[in-house]
Parts: sequence; structure tokens; C-alpha cells
Amino acid sequence: MEAKKEGMLTAPGWPRTRAETGALGFATSMEVIGDTERSRLSRVGRRALEKPGMVPPPPGEESQTFVLPPGWQSYLSPQGRRYYVNTATNETTWERPGSSPGIPASPGPHRSSLPPTVNGYHASGTPAHPPETAHMSVRKSTGDSQNLGSSSPGKKQSKENTITINCVTFPHPDTMPEQQLLKPTEWSYCDYFWADKKDPQGNGTVAGFELLLQKQLKGKQMQKEMSEFIRERIKIEEEYAKNLAKLSQNSLAAQEEGSLGEAWAQVKKSLADEAEVHLKFSAKLHSEVEKPLMNFRENFKKDMKKCDHHIADLRKQLASRYAAVEKARKALTERQRDLEMKTQQLEIKLSNKTEEDIKKARRKSTQAGDDLMRCVDLYNQAQSKWFEEMVTTTLELERLEVERVEMIRQHLCQYTQLRHETDMFNQSTVEPVDQLLRKVDPAKDRELWVREHKTGNIRPVDMEI
Repeated sequence: MEAKKEGMLTAPGWPRTRAETGALGFATSMEVIGDTERSRLSRVGRRALEKPGMVPPPPGEESQTFVLPPGWQSYLSPQGRRYYVNTATNETTWERPGSSPGIPASPGPHRSSLPPTVNGYHASGTPAHPPETAHMSVRKSTGDSQNLGSSSPGKKQSKENTITINCVTFPHPDTMPEQQLLKPTEWSYCDYFWADKKDPQGNGTVAGFELLLQKQLKGKQMQKEMSEFIRERIKIEEEYAKNLAKLSQNSLAAQEEGSLGEAWAQVKKSLADEAEVHLKFSAKLHSEVEKPLMNFRENFKKDMKKCDHHIADLRKQLASRYAAVEKARKALTERQRDLEMKTQQLEIKLSNKTEEDIKKARRKSTQAGDDLMRCVDLYNQAQSKWFEEMVTTTLELERLEVERVEMIRQHLCQYTQLRHETDMFNQSTVEPVDQLLRKVDPAKDRELWVREHKTGNIRPVDMEI
């Protein structure tokens, strides 16, 4: 059961140091964990990081007739299995020592030679735990503590399960099961804008949420331009109405007589009526189309500004938490390296001072591990908050976009309706003209005019000689 690597002995099946397993230097291999595993860490992980002490034997074992030989101590593994350590010879075994009178030794004890223990820990920095493989890793180790997590954006946090890109942790596409969409078949904003996208105008990246904001801002600009278009249409209508009214007052051909004169007078009157129709049309365009568009655009602008600042602040907080994790990870690596160096010194020369140094180094390494887990916990909390707000905000943007499009559609329908009504009114103004034009009768007009203006109906005759 002996395990030897680079001149240092460890308990068989247990990781010796950070450099071998990616552990925290004093416990089993442990990767950074996510929210779904945090409860498991609180129950199991903390216990494995603590110093194992001597535990009383269970009923029916040592408590009845068995007494451990001198130099032997009994411990429980994190899995609840009992093992024994000889503090004099550095041996560990699953089998109960049997040198006590009246109790035969178990056949074929399974032993391994271990470095001396200091306060429940072997001098190498490994816990004085039994020779069995621990089950602390909730994510597979990469084999180096410096790969506990991503040290820079885009670097893998775990070769097996996760990958961190721009401070956001994603499931690894090669190992994690495919995620279900939040809103299947709907092509919802909340499902397709989690990652960042390369900026086509530069070397940086654009956040997925930023793309949504750009679309919303573009929609706001389009709505503004539609309002300007309607405003120009109103100006044209007003100017047109003004010119029609002016033209209707023109005195040209005012002396036309007969039925044709009546029809001509009606033409001029219809211009005045048409001018009134266009004035009403422009007024309704302003109150029923342009003004609602402008008011909605202002409210939409306020909503966009609020969403933009909120998500941006959460993303900055997430980046800050990620930087804290990397800092804590680096500190842990340094503490592990210091513990390893002092452990090597103890193997060369055993002294009380070296043992005290190891104790201090171990406490610092433990504290660094706790700091790392605390930073990871805060990072996961920040990412969870960002995730929740992203879902809520993207769905809100989706709702606002639908509302904007529907509102514009309704008011454009109102525009076309007003236009049809205007055409109908215009048609009504020319109907009297049509009627009079159909009544124009040149013969009748001639009769009436002759009757009124005749000078005599006796024609001249030839002169007689």
C-alpha cells in the first residue's frame, strides 16, 4: 500500500499535495463548485477539510474487550470506515491491531508506511486519513491546482464540465447534457443571448444583452422617424388646405353664365370644402397618430435606459467577483507551495521549529481554501443574480418590442382609415359638381340667354325700287 512520489510518502489512494491532484493541499481533490453542489459542500467538504481527531470506538468493538496496543490510535474516515494509525512506526491499516492479550491479530493486516503525524496530519501535509480514495470531487480535477478554475477569460475551469468565458461560467459543450430552452419554439430573447459576440467593428466583444439593446434602440429610432414622417404629412396637408382655400376665393371665370356658370361656381366652392376636409385630416393625424407615437417613444426610452444600467451594473459586479476568485486561487496556490516547501524541510530535518512552521503554513493554507470557497460562493451568487435579471429583463424587452410594433401597427391603421375618410369627404365635395356638369345644356342656356338679352326677332328684308 505504499505510495511514493518525488521522494515523499503519502497514504495510499489519497492525494499528497496540490501538485498531484489539484486539491487544496490538505484535503482530497476539490474543484470549484456551483450553486447546485453548494449544499453538498457544506455537509461533506468542510468535514473533509478539518483535522481528523481520535474518535471513540463504536459499541460492540473496542468498548467491550478490545484495548489498542501502545502507540496505536483509531480514526473514522469521511466515509465512516474505521482505520488505525501507529504514531511510532507511521503505519496505517484497516485491520484492528491484535497485539493485546486475549485478542488475536487479524490475518494479513493491510499496512502502509506514513510520515509522522502532527496534530492529526502527516508531515507531508496530507491528513492522517485511511488508505482509501476520497469522494470529495464534485467536478473532475484537471491535475493541477492552477487549473482549479479559469485563470483568464476563455480558459477552461474544468476539462470535464465547465468553461469560463469573459467571467461567465458555462457548461462544457462536450460533457454536459444539452440544456432545455426556457421558452421552446418561441425564439425568445431569454434563450439566445447569453454569450458574447465578436464585435465586427473591432477586436473586442459585444455582450448578448447589448445586441438586444441595440435592436431596441434601433426600433426607438425607427419610431422617431415615423413620427417625423407623419409630422411632414401634417404640414403638407395644412399647406394644401391653405392653398385650396385661397384658390377657392379666386375671381377667375366668375362671369361665366348659365348652367356652366353654376357648375363652375360649384367647382370653386368644392375647393373650399376640400380645404376644410384636409384641415380636419391634419388635425386628426396630429392627435390620433403623431402625438401617441411621440408619447410612447418617450416612455420606451426611459424603459431602455433603466434596463441598460441595471444589467451593466450586474455584469460589472460579476467581473469583480470573478477577479476576486482568481486572486483567492492564486493566494491558495502560494500557500500550498509554502506548505509543501516546509513539509520537505521537515523530512530533511525534524525539529520543533519546523513543525510549528508547518502548523502555521497549514492554517494559512486552510484559510486560503476557505477564502477561495467564499469568493466562489459570492461569484456564484452574483452570476445567479445576473442570470435571473437577464431572464426577467430580456422577457421585458421582448414584451416592450411586441408592444411597440403593435402600437405602431394600430396607429398606421388609423392613418389609413383617416385617409379613406378624407377621400370619401373629398368625393362628397365633388359630387355636386358632377351633378351640375351632367345638367349643363348649351341649348337651354342659349334659350335663357336669348330671352333675356334679345333685341328683336324681325329680320331685315330687301329694299324695293
